[in-house]
Amino acid sequence: MKSRDKRRGLVLVNTGEGKGKSSSAFGMVFRAAGWGMKVCVIQFIKGQWQTGEQQAAARFDNIEWHALGDGFTWDTKNPEQDLKTSRDIWALCREKIRSEEFDLVVLDEINYCCGYGWLNGAEIRDFIRDHKPAWQHLILTGRNAAPEVLELADTVTEMTKIKHAYEQGIQAEQGIEF
Repeated sequence: MKSRDKRRGLVLVNTGEGKGKSSSAFGMVFRAAGWGMKVCVIQFIKGQWQTGEQQAAARFDNIEWHALGDGFTWDTKNPEQDLKTSRDIWALCREKIRSEEFDLVVLDEINYCCGYGWLNGAEIRDFIRDHKPAWQHLILTGRNAAPEVLELADTVTEMTKIKHAYEQGIQAEQGIEF
């Protein structure tokens, strides 16, 4: 594995209406962990909902996982609390990135927070530009990625939905969606 002084840390954004934004990021989490990199995953939305990815990550001593959201915010009963939670999680993100402990940091579903107006794209862009270590990889996922973040990113992937099982009345399946 390249030493940090020889590595060019990338900023990757997975966005769009289609399925697979977080799943793609988690594939990179396990790839990096497999190479011995230290990884931090911070989830903005899912909260205490148990996922297979989190179960698998618990088997690695080089993956730190934080599922901190209030749940699926499109059903929110308390938008003020969602705003506060997002700001608190963003503070943790800044702390983990600045710590220089991690080779890869995933900000899972942070883009939703920009779309809801809880976080500001320019603020995220400026923090990444000014504080992310040059060797650190950073992945941001979720719909509605801010234009400022898209401009800063090295790689942007937009997932496009063609059709989804949910539209046919099929609920989320364990091992596929969570």
